[in-house]
Amino acid sequence: MTAITLLKAKIMHHRRPVREKSNKKAASASGGKAAAGRPRAIATQRKALRVAEGAATNGSKTRQRILDVATQEFSTKGYDGARIDDIMRLSKVSKNLIYHYFGSKEKLFIAVLEQAYQGMHRHHMTWPLDVSSPVDGIRKLVRSTFKYWRDSPEFIGLLNSENFHKGKHLRKSKLTKAGYGGLIGNIASLLKQGAKLGDFRSGVDPVELYISISALAYHYLSNRYTLSYLLDRKLSTEDEMKARIVHIEDLTLGYLQYGAAGGNGRSRRGR
Repeated sequence: MTAITLLKAKIMHHRRPVREKSNKKAASASGGKAAAGRPRAIATQRKALRVAEGAATNGSKTRQRILDVATQEFSTKGYDGARIDDIMRLSKVSKNLIYHYFGSKEKLFIAVLEQAYQGMHRHHMTWPLDVSSPVDGIRKLVRSTFKYWRDSPEFIGLLNSENFHKGKHLRKSKLTKAGYGGLIGNIASLLKQGAKLGDFRSGVDPVELYISISALAYHYLSNRYTLSYLLDRKLSTEDEMKARIVHIEDLTLGYLQYGAAGGNGRSRRGR
């Protein structure tokens, strides 16, 4: 039980009615003293409760500030390059406080990864399910996935570092895998509906499809600076990004519609 819970319990205890005693004089005397002291005790406990709640709120904000700074440091410098001393300095906290909240550099990195994955899973939940057709659903999935990676450069940096370490930190987390089940289930339902209507081929693996869509966006965005130089293309412009989204949509739908019952082996854009 937390200190805040104990304080609340004490306050509720003082609010309970006092049972009458058989001896009314004794009850009156003792009750008078208790009644005189009770409001002061309640006021003191309420003040302590407000202080405790304020400390808990401040602690939560401090922890989040450390996480935000650590995200930037791990993203730009990788797990090996990031330093607790730099995170301490930029967070404006003591090193002891960082270890108090997270225990070690590795556990801090795992907490950063968990926060990033939870953000991605929340984004996946916004993928619209009220689509006009399976083809429309796939187009919206492509756009949603591309938008997430475009808006999450820090996560790309974190994943580059974690893949360098062969995912060893992720394996120590119980939170990072939780959000994929719903997403893959929604994709599977969309593929099943599309196959039933004759829009998509049957037997498509939803996991493989998601990996392909995500990779087509992720690789472009994580490598666009080097590719822009090597290929003489300004890949970071809005027009180039829109063209990339359309390209991913057409590639994905071309695969799904090839050999579909109602497609005669052709991609039917716009359906």
